[in-house]
Amino acid sequence: MTVTGSQNETTAGSGRSTGEPTTTPPQVTAPPAMDRRIKALRMFATSITVFTILGHLFLGFEQSPITPIVAVLFGYALDLVLETLDARAAGRAPGYAGGFARTIDYLLPTHIAGLACAMLLWGNASLWPYLFAVTIAVSSKYLFRLPVRGRRKHFLNPSNFGIAATLVLFPWVGIAPPYHFTNNTYGTVDWLIPLGILMAGTMLNVNLTKRWPLILAWAGGFALQAVLRWLLLDHMLVAALLPMTGVAFILFTNYMITDPGTTPSKPRNQMVFGFTTAMVYGLLVTFNIVFGLFFALVITCALRGIVLLVSPMFDREDTDSSPPGGPEPSLTQGDDRR
Repeated sequence: MTVTGSQNETTAGSGRSTGEPTTTPPQVTAPPAMDRRIKALRMFATSITVFTILGHLFLGFEQSPITPIVAVLFGYALDLVLETLDARAAGRAPGYAGGFARTIDYLLPTHIAGLACAMLLWGNASLWPYLFAVTIAVSSKYLFRLPVRGRRKHFLNPSNFGIAATLVLFPWVGIAPPYHFTNNTYGTVDWLIPLGILMAGTMLNVNLTKRWPLILAWAGGFALQAVLRWLLLDHMLVAALLPMTGVAFILFTNYMITDPGTTPSKPRNQMVFGFTTAMVYGLLVTFNIVFGLFFALVITCALRGIVLLVSPMFDREDTDSSPPGGPEPSLTQGDDRR
């Protein structure tokens, strides 16, 4: 309660002095809204955790149950070490500082990367290929960064880059077989699982990440490249479209390519990003390159990194040629071209 002391306050409409201090009701401050990015990360992490548990208990995931546990714990330790070293070198507070809840939120991307590598890769009985992929995924966030809006941000999708690098460097490591997502299910359940993943991912990307234009462009571009391969290269149309019906494609579409940290924000740029990924995939397939989904996304992220790198140069040229009194050069100008 706030007291506004005044001995000469007048009563409204009477002109008489009340001689008493007046009071104003206390102002109720609404709690700050949760950061949409944090909320999306929490839902991403929850979804992939639940799916991993169900996969190992009921669906028939092929990897050892210890694989996701070790991958996640190893990722936590590596990320905390790298963040500590990076914070000391930059003279700033570590991103995980600020309490237990802050540490949990900070580790969510690493949690997602660890489970993604453990779920999608297949390294037979060896555990180290998964740990290698997690190492690449976590380290890439510190090694491949560009200035964006006054901050240095990574531009390669960590999980995807870790998986792609492992596939390139170790040819005997492969992707988990598509059937393992529904290995122990039959009948209606075979349809309910991809439908549930699709519905959950769609709600997440429409309401939180706002990456639905990217998804539409990616799916439409994927169908278009299949038709073009059919018309121009005599590929079988059904075989070219068939990957879109699998759980792996749905997971990639809703939980991999839509990473908010490494994709554009503007709807127009999202559509360019998604369509470009689909076209690069089609090009890789024509050269008989397997695992094209992951390699296409790495290439598209790298192309976006080049755009982020060179776009400020063109903005400076435009600013230098502007008449006196025009806008001042901005360090963050052009970052919305992601």
